[in-house]
Amino acid sequence: MTGLAPETPSRVRRLRGPAGWTLITTSIGFVIVQLDITIANVALPQIAAEFSVGMSELQWIIDAYSLGFATLLLTAGVAGDRFGSRRIFVTGLALFGCTSLGCGLASSAAMLIAARALQGVGAALILPTSLALIAHASEDDERARIGLIGWWSASGALAVAAGPVVGGFLISWLGWRPIFLLNLPLCSLGLFWTWTKVRETSRKAEGRFDIVGLLLAAVCLFILTGTVIQAGRLGWSEPFVLAGFGLAIVLGIAFFRFEATVCAPMLHFGLFRVPGFSSAAYVGTVISLTFFGLVFVLSLYFQEVRGYSPATAGLAFMPLTAVIMFANLAGGKVGARVGFHAPMIVGMTTAAAGNIVLLAEGLGPATSFPILAIGLCLISIGTGVAAPAMMSAALAKIERTRSGTASGVLTTARQVGGAIGIALFGSLVAGGPENIQIGSTAIFLSSAILLLIGAVVTWLGV
Repeated sequence: MTGLAPETPSRVRRLRGPAGWTLITTSIGFVIVQLDITIANVALPQIAAEFSVGMSELQWIIDAYSLGFATLLLTAGVAGDRFGSRRIFVTGLALFGCTSLGCGLASSAAMLIAARALQGVGAALILPTSLALIAHASEDDERARIGLIGWWSASGALAVAAGPVVGGFLISWLGWRPIFLLNLPLCSLGLFWTWTKVRETSRKAEGRFDIVGLLLAAVCLFILTGTVIQAGRLGWSEPFVLAGFGLAIVLGIAFFRFEATVCAPMLHFGLFRVPGFSSAAYVGTVISLTFFGLVFVLSLYFQEVRGYSPATAGLAFMPLTAVIMFANLAGGKVGARVGFHAPMIVGMTTAAAGNIVLLAEGLGPATSFPILAIGLCLISIGTGVAAPAMMSAALAKIERTRSGTASGVLTTARQVGGAIGIALFGSLVAGGPENIQIGSTAIFLSSAILLLIGAVVTWLGV
């Protein structure tokens, strides 16, 4: 792709005006969504002690959020196109704030799990509509869109990096409840600025709302995500798990057959024929699968193999979680100059090289941390550079009235990819420190192959 036009004063003014406020408010939304993915993990020991619960309940405190999140991402994107992305985004912020209060005031594990599931629903309403708002604010200016997505991605990376650290300090000083109450002022700011500063997106009105398609998609994603979560615990060959995958496939086929016949489908298949969209969705899935799967494996490795405390393990993640924030910003700036093609290819190749470094070194008790840090930095740099370009590539040729649906498809693919990565990689290292060392070989090799395939797909398809 050729270089983009140089920045003009009109573009600068636009980024400082409505687009700047859109970036601030959508970044607040992305921060709270990402923060609650990671921050709750460090609270689990205190929650277990207070409510006297076991590992199963603790797992569901984490998984209930992911389940509610993944189930309604596509629905939220479609609703944003139909009713306005700002309206759905504000609804998500309000729901996230209310359910965060519910988490902070929960008097039992069951109440906390229910509040976390609804919190995930709020997150699902926030994420795809925030991307749609950014696409709308950039006004078809590819340079501005890539730059905005770079800053937006960096805010999410900052939340991922800060989650364990902020959570650790809050829990040490005030207990586990403030980690959820922290969301209330952020949600309040986001609500106020969104209503007063952010413009509503264009809406499409095509006949009746496709409620049947919406329900089929939501139930299919619920069963698929839930089955992936259970596969990581029970094993991929368990009859219950196989039945869940079978049912998800049947519902998926029913959804696509229904959408092909209805007059006003929630998901137009022409979306996948838009240049670059399908390839970008694949790349997004691979990035999430390999990155979040690696984060899960490293959390076990640092504590079970190297014997780090939770606080030290959080610091050991810094080469992975902190570097990616700066890589997102760099990726946005590079993409704004040269387009999204080259950053995606270079980024995924760099991330693959990081996995190859880890493959050569292995995850053992005597693994050199400097070499481990080099591999993690390469993965962070590659992922951080590729992600903003990937999201811009997915939205580049999409009509504004379908940007919410496109964002919903993209974020659903990434969320399901992340869930599969955690479950699949987790099953490879389950069973103690020895299995972590053995399973990591397959993890790094498969990650490198998937990322290199993504680079080839980008070369041919974007």
